[in-house]
Amino acid sequence: MRIGIIGLGSIACKAYLPVITGIEHIQLVFCTRNRDRLEQLASKYRVSETAESVEELIQAGVDAAFIHTSTESHVSIAEQLIRNGIHVFVDKPISYHYEESKRLVDLAEEAGVTLMVGFNRRFAPMYASMKEQNDLRLVHLQKNRMASPDFARRFIFDDFIHVVDTIRFLAPGEITETSVSSYIQDGKLHFVKLQLQGDGFNFTGLMNRDSGTNEETLEVMNPGNKWVIEGLNTTAHFNGGQESRQQFNDWDPVLYRRGFEQMISHFITCIRENKQPMISSRDALESHRLCELIVGQVEAKGAEVWSK
Repeated sequence: MRIGIIGLGSIACKAYLPVITGIEHIQLVFCTRNRDRLEQLASKYRVSETAESVEELIQAGVDAAFIHTSTESHVSIAEQLIRNGIHVFVDKPISYHYEESKRLVDLAEEAGVTLMVGFNRRFAPMYASMKEQNDLRLVHLQKNRMASPDFARRFIFDDFIHVVDTIRFLAPGEITETSVSSYIQDGKLHFVKLQLQGDGFNFTGLMNRDSGTNEETLEVMNPGNKWVIEGLNTTAHFNGGQESRQQFNDWDPVLYRRGFEQMISHFITCIRENKQPMISSRDALESHRLCELIVGQVEAKGAEVWSK
């Protein structure tokens, strides 16, 4: 199977290339307009085929492609690939605008092409294990950052979308109520909280971009149990007043702990075996819809509109 890698920037180098270059029985074609970077990384990973444009990549006859370019370019690149029958994995978000994302999902379905979005937390072992617990009642996910208030649309779609998607993923049933609260100062969004409710469950996601530390904590409760997962790395389980702790082995790599290894392998296996990914494009689109709803409410309260 021939796979294109479009965009060789920070996210590709940190999270994808170390994994995908170690997978057997695939042929990689690197693609970027930056010739120096193309030559450097092709040499480093011993990739013999390269392309300097999406058109060249399509002509190279790839079966699937990973898109790691700027968010603004995702839709145009993915559309070219889909119209040429090439399966697509794209970093989140698909687009900064829900309607553009929906148009791409519709196009992929019409073309019979797989479109998968990179929500790695669904594959992170400690988060994924929570999906297996019965009768989840309360979930609270915090993902905070230091000194980085931002335009609401960029804040929500670039970063908070992970929180939105994760609590949606863990929801045990239909979500019937949605509420949003936020704090805006000088037009920039400082923090936002999303609450999702359904029959017997209440899940919240919070992001403060003016915090004293960068952190991520997931708390999960069902009758008689509580789990606290810190940084996707350690789990404390409380039951009957007793605490037990789970940690990864010393040799478990970071990209495995964060779900990237599993997510990348899952996409490639689905393409190879003609199966639907665990994250369907429609499922991913619902997280984009919720993000659009949040942006609309926050901007209506005075957040400065970002034009991109």
